[in-house]
Amino acid sequence: MNHAAMLEILGAKPFTPFEIITSGGQVHRIVHPEFTVLTKTRVVIVDPEADHFVVVPLLHITEARFASQAEA
Repeated sequence: MNHAAMLEILGAKPFTPFEIITSGGQVHRIVHPEFTVLTKTRVVIVDPEADHFVVVPLLHITEARFASQAEA
């Protein structure tokens, strides 16, 4: 995924929570754009409930899956 595509997804109005899937098979849920920091090459995803964050290179994101896709 590239920066422009992630920026478009995070800036959608209304925002729709989604999951990203990485080339290593990891799944990270993004519930709100305020819990992310997007740089040119990475996205930082924060889970405030678990007091945890991950840094994911955009190059390794293979899919963005929205709720309607996950249920299908």
